[in-house]
Amino acid sequence: MVRPVTLFTGQWADLTLEDICKKARDFGYDGLELACWGDHFEVDKALSDDTYCARKRELLEKYDLQLFAISNHLVGQAVLDPIDARHKAILPEYVWGDGKPEGVNQRAIEEMKNTARAAQKLGIGVVNGFTGSSIWQYIYDFPPTPRSMIDAGFELLAERFNPILDVFQDCGVKFALEVHPTEIAFDIYSAERALQVLDQREEFGFNFDPSHLIWQGVDPVEFIRAFPNRIYHVHMKDASTTLNGKTGILTSHLPFGDPRRGWDFRSVGRGGVRFEEIIRALNAVNYTGPLSVEWEDSGMDREHGAREACQYCKNVDFPPSGRAFDSAFGD
Repeated sequence: MVRPVTLFTGQWADLTLEDICKKARDFGYDGLELACWGDHFEVDKALSDDTYCARKRELLEKYDLQLFAISNHLVGQAVLDPIDARHKAILPEYVWGDGKPEGVNQRAIEEMKNTARAAQKLGIGVVNGFTGSSIWQYIYDFPPTPRSMIDAGFELLAERFNPILDVFQDCGVKFALEVHPTEIAFDIYSAERALQVLDQREEFGFNFDPSHLIWQGVDPVEFIRAFPNRIYHVHMKDASTTLNGKTGILTSHLPFGDPRRGWDFRSVGRGGVRFEEIIRALNAVNYTGPLSVEWEDSGMDREHGAREACQYCKNVDFPPSGRAFDSAFGD
């Protein structure tokens, strides 16, 4: 078993889907993970046009590319977030509407339900995405945050996501949360609590991305071990910490790519993630899905990085052993 290596198109949404298909094929990828923005996959068109999904499939087949998942991170962010002006830049106009927060939240909820329906129509079983969080701003816990406020944030997850997950269940599709700062679940313990408040629903699992864990000090391998049956999709992305006595892990309000940050994303294999240990852990939990490169490295040309990352993933992946190495000496 060698896992397919795919390319997440979110960082390539400035290109048409056909353009990124051509590039991905040339880079050596086995498939794509389609972002639900740009023209890569548009949920409203998938539901309103009976030929839309077939045409997307035909385009992928033209370039011999497989499809395992779509991703609607941007709209998912608006489900739990307190809405402000930043969200206008990431949401479709029909979800943003007049920008009034309650309406944006409700339209985002409906769009995530429709994403499950569109995924079913497209014939895939996983939607990756975000949840947002109504309590992320309380991360430092000062002024002292009453536990009731944190409890309310997780209760809001149950209130808003259970109806979404009902549609996912009806459609036979899984929702894979990318555990990530600014989401309701951003590390192991908050992910455990999210599952608990959602009554361990099978429709809810994780898009494992080690880059969001390592700079927090969380061992990505331990995340896999903690949730062996909930790894529904895998992102291959790296990160590096550069704490030199002046830089800080909270990044000083500096943008990605600024050398004064205490951490930043890196192209796969060029940061601190131990990908061989991740492959071994994925083998141990019998994950057989794709390894999807989410290429983000402000210091590297993206085409160079995407090509290199594809080959790196193929080199680092390996099937589990079907036998003990010393079995030849047994009875």
